[in-house]
Amino acid sequence: MDLLNNFLFIALPYVALTVFLVGTIYRYRGTKFKFSSLSSEFLERRKLFWGSVPFHWGIIILFFGHLIGFLFPKDVLAWNSEPVRLLILETSAFIFGISAFIGLFNLLLRRRTNSRIRAVTSWMDLIIEVIILVQIFIGLWIAFGYPWGSSWFAAVLSPYLTSIFTLNPQIDAISVLPLVIKLHISLAFLIVLLIPFSRLVHLLVPPLSYLWRPYQKVIWYWNRKRIRNPKSVWNITEPKNN
Repeated sequence: MDLLNNFLFIALPYVALTVFLVGTIYRYRGTKFKFSSLSSEFLERRKLFWGSVPFHWGIIILFFGHLIGFLFPKDVLAWNSEPVRLLILETSAFIFGISAFIGLFNLLLRRRTNSRIRAVTSWMDLIIEVIILVQIFIGLWIAFGYPWGSSWFAAVLSPYLTSIFTLNPQIDAISVLPLVIKLHISLAFLIVLLIPFSRLVHLLVPPLSYLWRPYQKVIWYWNRKRIRNPKSVWNITEPKNN
């Protein structure tokens, strides 16, 4: 068990962080124009909305919640010292977790049921979505079965992560955690490792310039309902507006 703990909580984090750093730099320098989420909105829009919006809102809030717990553990513990505030925090996190899970499940279902989306889907797309879906499910399981996670995250996981980044890994407290929590931590590092090889790499280049760029007017010369109909077949005729 000690050997497995050393691999999961010492070796895996450093391998994941190294691959992430080297892989993202190499990919950006070599294929920077593919440094995106490869949007499929023009292929199908309605199901994308009901998947992308709840997933992104949920996962963004959860990410920053974990980040705050890591960066400001004492403040989180001070906040949680009041039972009402702790209950509000835990309930809100659980709701956003459900939102992220439902949204990602809809996105995965969309990729498997829509022929247009399936044609532009790679195996890595499916693998990374399944892993994240499992990760979110495990997170909900932990939140339900091991409550007040924000407190023990700040007290146990934050010092462990700090020890990783300071090159002095301390895994004594992590080693005695329940198996499901260990799996949740390990999957997090696995996702970090896979970022350079998947469309998740787009999270490193958020389109913040969209917030202040000029309004863009798009004029359609085609019948939008016919073009966006998922049942319509592809053709190779020259576009009418070219």
